[in-house]
Amino acid sequence: DCFCTSRTQVESLRPEKQSETSTHQNLVDEPTLSLLPPSTRASEVICSTNVSHYELQVEIGRGFDNLTSVHLARHTPTGTLVTVKITNLENCTEERLKALQKAVILSHFFRHPNITTYWTVFTVGSWLWVISPFMAYGSASQLLRTYFPEGMSETLIRNILFGAVRGLNYLHQNGCIHRSIKASHILISGDGLVTLSGLSHLHSLVKHGQKHRAVYDFPQFSTSVQPWLSPELLRQDLHGYNVKSDIYSVGITACELASGQVPFQDMHRTQMLLQKLKGPPYSPLDISIFPQSESRMKNSRSGVDSGIGESVHVSSGTRTVNSDRLQTPPSKTFSPAFLSLVQLCLQQDPEKSKQFIIPCFLQTDEGRKPEFNTFTVASCLSQAINSTTSSVTLD
Repeated sequence: DCFCTSRTQVESLRPEKQSETSTHQNLVDEPTLSLLPPSTRASEVICSTNVSHYELQVEIGRGFDNLTSVHLARHTPTGTLVTVKITNLENCTEERLKALQKAVILSHFFRHPNITTYWTVFTVGSWLWVISPFMAYGSASQLLRTYFPEGMSETLIRNILFGAVRGLNYLHQNGCIHRSIKASHILISGDGLVTLSGLSHLHSLVKHGQKHRAVYDFPQFSTSVQPWLSPELLRQDLHGYNVKSDIYSVGITACELASGQVPFQDMHRTQMLLQKLKGPPYSPLDISIFPQSESRMKNSRSGVDSGIGESVHVSSGTRTVNSDRLQTPPSKTFSPAFLSLVQLCLQQDPEKSKQFIIPCFLQTDEGRKPEFNTFTVASCLSQAINSTTSSVTLD
């Protein structure tokens, strides 16, 4: 028994095809949620629910607490490469089933170039198949493991976060909290388009037609996602939390991209919470919040992402970074503006961070064309990857 959530085509929005004026308007005034059917003027979208039309090539990752396998596949009728996520529903708890259902429904309604699109969703027996566009560069966490074990350059980080924050701002404008911002949920296409995934943890502030200022929903988050969560979400007190908690996660993700490591990954939950609540704002250069080098090498070699979502294994045929580079990371510097931006995301007053961080990423100077675009991301990645091949060995 198969079913498809949508057979309509969605037009792909490309910033390079817009005028300077329309691009500026797009960045400042993000589109709001619309429940109308997507445009049908788009290019090819794969909507086949025939399982025989998909030729699985290789498993490229695991997600959803290891319940979902992620595959690179080919749609045989068209030859199009796609990503296929397969989940055995019989192994999912009721809470997990609700999370999957929510992600599928919301992905159908959200239409934004920086939000991951589900082309087709259907079941084959007890197996859920989700078909989505193939993101050639994979996730940002995969890039860290494979090419940037000591972290990315500031230019590349800012461009990647720009796309992720655009998608996040769209969710916030529609009253939704993502609750799982992390490098493994930031996907990058071959042409440099950055999209935000991991919608299974998303929660809406709108209930019974009214938008609430705070929510008190505290699901049983996996311990692997806790390093990215904000103090107000981890506290689980009567104050609740809102969309501003995502801004804290953006700051942690910036540290992750800058250092190649996940902050607080080896800390006990209580110690982590105390450090987040009482500790001073930290930066990507603070070594006290990162795992020790031995743990770091283990994580980098394994190719297994620590979080939930579109994490990707590094298969035996891909390039891996020489372990000597992991033991002796070079000194790294970041601009004062970037460090201040990260610290602002991580400060205790979420009001200030929310008021500053979104405009900082999304607004432009007076009439100036935004410097961030998909070409810049692809160009930065291509140059960075090419520059690292001299110090990379093949398995």
